Amino acid sequence: MSPIIHIVDDDWSFRTAVGRLLSASGYGIALYASGEELLAQLPGNALGCVLLDLDMPGLSGLALQEKLSEIAPLLPVVFLTGRGDIKAGVQAMKAGADDFLEKPTTSEILLETISRSLRRAVIRQAEFARTNAARARLASLTPREFEVLRLVVCGKLNKQIAHALGTSERTIKAHRHNLMEKIGARSLAETVSIAERLGLVEAIGDHSRP
Repeated sequence: MSPIIHIVDDDWSFRTAVGRLLSASGYGIALYASGEELLAQLPGNALGCVLLDLDMPGLSGLALQEKLSEIAPLLPVVFLTGRGDIKAGVQAMKAGADDFLEKPTTSEILLETISRSLRRAVIRQAEFARTNAARARLASLTPREFEVLRLVVCGKLNKQIAHALGTSERTIKAHRHNLMEKIGARSLAETVSIAERLGLVEAIGDHSRP
């Protein structure tokens, strides 16, 4: 299925012209006269991006970007605006916009920007899927396995973990083997990496502070 480009602009002639260009380039398109229209027909998880005007009646481009970051964080946003506002551009990029283009721009620049944005979106979706899968595997750990993982992430050796939990080193080794198998880690470094990706390292650090 072709990626869907969601064009949000209150200028009918502009969004129609851009829609024709993108459609001719092989993209699926959806046109919206306002941010409110997009929110009312919020796209699902299909690959795509939002091509967004900055100044519109009602919900502004920046306000819409903020809402999308909460309810559709994997949907990239590219601003295309006639107002050369550097401050707004900086604000948009800091808030996570993929790019900020000024009207008029060339077809080549627009198509390359969208292509680059979609490539990033594919990477983000894959990372999101990996993280969700890792969270599901983490949830499969027993309370004792999770405690062992917590101490492993803290840098404790098997002997130290066994002492802390009042059990044998052999039992700890078995727990480590089981938890690493469950979360799909093949080494200690990968175990810590998975824990970092899930925010477990930061959570442990915050919990351990006085």
